[in-house]
Amino acid sequence: MYFLPQYLRELKNWQVLESVNLSEPSQRSGLQLCVRAHKLMYSPRICTTISGPAVYSRFSDDRFHACKEDAKFTWVRALDFTPNHSFGKCSTLALILDEGASVSFILNSLPLSGELGELVISSTEFFGPLSKVVPLVDCPSGCSVPYEVLFRLNSLVHMGKIVAKDVNADLFKALEEIPVHISRRVFEKMSKLEFTCYEPLRFIQQEAHSRKRGHDALLSSKTEGEGKLMMCYRIHITPAKIYCVGPEEEVSNYVVKRHKQYASDFARVTFVDEDWSKLFPDAISARTGRGFFSQPLKTGLYYRIFSILKEGFSIGPKKYEFLAFSASQLRGSSVWMFASNDSLKAEDIRRYGGYKGVVAVDPDSFRNLSLRPSMKKFESKSRMFNITSTSKSQPCYMNHEVISLLSTLGIRDEIFESMQQNDMRELDEMLTNREAALSVLGKIGSAETKTASKILLQGYEPSLEPYLLMILKAHQDNRLTDIRTRCKIHVPKGRVLLGCLDETGELEYGQVYIRITKNSKEQKDNCQPYFAEDNGKEKTAVVVGKVAVSKNPCLHPGDIRVLEAVYDHGLYAKNLVDCVVFPQRGERPHPNECSGGDLDGDLYFITWDEKLIPEEVDSPMDYTAARPRIMDHVVTLEEIQKYFVDYMINDSLGAISTAHLVHADRHPMKARSPECLQLAALHSMAVDFAKSGAPAEMPRSLRPKEYPDFMERWDKPTYISNGALGKLYRAAASRMQSAPAPSSSAQSSPAFDPDLEVPGFEEFLAFAEECYDLYAEKLSTLMSYYGAEHEDEILTGNIRNRLLYLKKDNKRYFEMKDRIIDSVDGLHKEVQGWFRSRPKAEASRRASAWYRVTYHPDHRRPGKKQFWSFPWIVCDELLKIKESSKRRRQQVDGAAA
Repeated sequence: MYFLPQYLRELKNWQVLESVNLSEPSQRSGLQLCVRAHKLMYSPRICTTISGPAVYSRFSDDRFHACKEDAKFTWVRALDFTPNHSFGKCSTLALILDEGASVSFILNSLPLSGELGELVISSTEFFGPLSKVVPLVDCPSGCSVPYEVLFRLNSLVHMGKIVAKDVNADLFKALEEIPVHISRRVFEKMSKLEFTCYEPLRFIQQEAHSRKRGHDALLSSKTEGEGKLMMCYRIHITPAKIYCVGPEEEVSNYVVKRHKQYASDFARVTFVDEDWSKLFPDAISARTGRGFFSQPLKTGLYYRIFSILKEGFSIGPKKYEFLAFSASQLRGSSVWMFASNDSLKAEDIRRYGGYKGVVAVDPDSFRNLSLRPSMKKFESKSRMFNITSTSKSQPCYMNHEVISLLSTLGIRDEIFESMQQNDMRELDEMLTNREAALSVLGKIGSAETKTASKILLQGYEPSLEPYLLMILKAHQDNRLTDIRTRCKIHVPKGRVLLGCLDETGELEYGQVYIRITKNSKEQKDNCQPYFAEDNGKEKTAVVVGKVAVSKNPCLHPGDIRVLEAVYDHGLYAKNLVDCVVFPQRGERPHPNECSGGDLDGDLYFITWDEKLIPEEVDSPMDYTAARPRIMDHVVTLEEIQKYFVDYMINDSLGAISTAHLVHADRHPMKARSPECLQLAALHSMAVDFAKSGAPAEMPRSLRPKEYPDFMERWDKPTYISNGALGKLYRAAASRMQSAPAPSSSAQSSPAFDPDLEVPGFEEFLAFAEECYDLYAEKLSTLMSYYGAEHEDEILTGNIRNRLLYLKKDNKRYFEMKDRIIDSVDGLHKEVQGWFRSRPKAEASRRASAWYRVTYHPDHRRPGKKQFWSFPWIVCDELLKIKESSKRRRQQVDGAAA
């Protein structure tokens, strides 16, 4: 930390990328200067002091007295105080001190002081403020480039890959002559540089020239926004600056699809701290006094966020205006913004509304849609029926919260430990046992696991095929990490299912109807008493008997309900599969008893494992939400924007959940303790805050002073947990420490499979090499963009060395993981398009050539990463070749016999 008269700038060692000694002609005669320049990854956090009789200091009097006498002050977050927004625009800070012995210890303690370089300043240029949202570059007068090009240029400036002053008219004129798809690939290569490019014009011209000579245009003919994916422009706004991110490929939504010709006018804007971590409430509104009547102080950050929402901002020709936000975006401090044009305004899009909920398909109904009044959210003229998801069989896992509640209700620790041991034993076997590997992959169900499963079913051994081994090791590593950090233990006798209503009215209170799709293991086992009338031949089964039902997040012991699963002929005839059907009858809806859930798309944890069903349950908590504020006028756009910022101040969900987990672990009454019951009620208020506007404030007395070891908060006071979660954590940690370190790359000498060699493949080798090189470049770009070091990380979305802000925020990490999977899925579809662009009759020889250029020793690429996934993008074609080779070999063997 470096102190100025009224401001404090906070840097952390990991933010400093480079330190140099700086030489500058001194304009102050007779004064010796010692200058140290620091190139930063992010802008520093800026704080300022406030003082007054009502202000209390966070420091004790003795500790504070050493700094300043007879004054009370406290530090609060502040905005960039320089007149030209220097902190937001510059990536390098210069620390200037009078040279002398008294400051040498300061200089030596600075980050990277032992790795100093030298830099001489020959001239300086002043850049005045263009906007309060900095830094942004724009097209000079007389130049015009596509918006994507301008956006990516801004992104490169924000990430420190190029310097703003080098983005001049000459650069834009050069870009005007380059096709967009080539510019895109040039920028992607530039984004992978590990240093700042001080000659971007030369770099771009050289790269563009080399790419024009190739055949990339033929292979890069993918249509933007095709299918379910869209190119999303993301913008991160921090207290000091702006970051243009992307555009990234992600799943589209109905609004964007409806206005797809204006897709580039939509932007996802997120408000974050300087290091992209969550902006905590005390950064936006700080308490400066003690006592019940103390008033919070809205910092400059509050007004910066509110003014951006109210006034918008411009990037080049587009003026972004506030559009809307969903409930999940609200919790992530994110909004949609839209650049209005002559044909479509943000106000026109906001009018989109209608019904929302779960609709059950009735085989006896014909062209008739029945909707309940509760499903009506807004008036709308639209008659489009938009399906966001369908019911499906999802594997069931316990987590910290579920285990804590089950333990409170009397389930013994040994039950959880045994289930965890079974999980880890199967993970140990998956690299050598085909059945174990198929079992683990079947519980995940993503795209690359389906490919791996097909390869296993064709007879490949897990440890002998490089791509297969890489994927299995990646999932093994990720599952073990989930078990250690989240207690994510698989429940074989269970599912996570969509909830829906019993439209027939047959079910009684206390009953549910559950019909599931059986997995491969359940189909093989004919002796399953919890399946009604199961002869082993059906692919579905109806669960009967007692079941435990819950919904995440769950904090109150009464959130675990024990109900009776029944067989009903009428519901069976309705063909309701992979959902849990709740009754209409009863004093209170069962979904509401489970953490205040509803039938508006909520997913429910269901298990029929008798070892996990409590003998007794607690009464459910009252989840009646606070009455929403009633306005005496139509809610204005400014009030919605203000509400968004106020939510950021009062968002306490994470803190309440963490405190509940700590108190439940330490208290003898576990989740029944008075502290936990109070926190469960506060959590319900915090969940409803988005609808009610009534915030939940956690008392200081409930904030943890120590954290259990299973939470791995090593920067806080920690204790050894003696509860179920502590035992499970240490067992998993011990297993991971004793196991060999997971390898991210496959065996060094891959076995080339001659069965996949088809006569005539030679004439397709040149095309195969070209496709491989382009795929390698595109996948490398994705890896660099998302911070993946190895191929398996980008294919599975499980990034090992995550940035700090993603380590702290699991929600944002899982959102990013979904975007990674979507991006890889989009790339693989593009590659499949390259493959299908040639005649179908050549498919087997073409696939054989793709396999050969990846696996054969003659095509080794020394010094370059090997991407084993390339030929398996056309997995079905390769496995047809494998099957044909096996049949031919069997025929030859049979004739010889």
